[in-house]
Amino acid sequence: MADLDNFKIAKNYHLDVPFEMGNFHVKGSAHLDWGMKKRLSNLFDPKSGNTVMFAFDHGYFMGSVSGLERLDILIPQLLDSVDVLMGTRGALRTSVAPACGKSIALRTTSGSSMLNDDLSHEIIAVDIQDAVRMNADCMAVQTFIGADGQLSSLDNLSRTINEGLRYSIPTMGVIAVGKQLERTDRFFKLATRIVAELGANLIKTYYCDNFEEIVAACPVPIVVAGGKKLPEQEALTLAYQSIRDGAHGLDMGRNIFQSQYPAQMAAAIRKIVHEKATDKEAYEFYLDAIHAKE
Repeated sequence: MADLDNFKIAKNYHLDVPFEMGNFHVKGSAHLDWGMKKRLSNLFDPKSGNTVMFAFDHGYFMGSVSGLERLDILIPQLLDSVDVLMGTRGALRTSVAPACGKSIALRTTSGSSMLNDDLSHEIIAVDIQDAVRMNADCMAVQTFIGADGQLSSLDNLSRTINEGLRYSIPTMGVIAVGKQLERTDRFFKLATRIVAELGANLIKTYYCDNFEEIVAACPVPIVVAGGKKLPEQEALTLAYQSIRDGAHGLDMGRNIFQSQYPAQMAAAIRKIVHEKATDKEAYEFYLDAIHAKE
């Protein structure tokens, strides 16, 4: 067993040395098989190496969320700006046209509702056969590092990775942050590295101080979650800082669907992720788009 008493936090992240990408545009994936690379290319744009995800899987534990009452009306407005739709199989099958042309991140775990104080005990709710039937580009598994349900969630992750490898479907580890878990670089360095070492092909987590060190220590791409609803200008600053510090994408849910102008907000985020716009430039674009609409 590791000697935890003498455990030291690593300090040398070699921030001046780029990660060796090999002959493929997705970090840490150069040695994967063709099927994995094909699906990862669906998720991450080959030119920018980045992705704009739109998460609308909140209903699996929150029910009818403000802004997501009518997915069939909302999602078509966003298709021009997002690369990946992240949702449950129920939402996808009922409310998303199969001809939408977008990559799919399929939520495959579920657990308690928001009425339960402890959300950390999840199960694998979607088997690999249904992920194959839905032609998912990746399977999204919630992980609860440091929470009561840590062991079971890592078991869910490992079993999903094993099944995904059988059928060349990548797995996205989604780092959960509950009420009692800290949002510090120390925590995210621990959580993202654990999930990557278990074999996740991409990781969704949160932005924090020293984020560039978290990215450097993680051998697979990190996509930053938008988290709670922020004023649009603040959300675009979060997006800009995330990409600037090494994230390979944004997964903005509430900061898109709870915006007064969701389509314009998604388009502004795309400017940052794929066109290297600053937060100021993206916000000016957002305001211009609103004025054009009105």
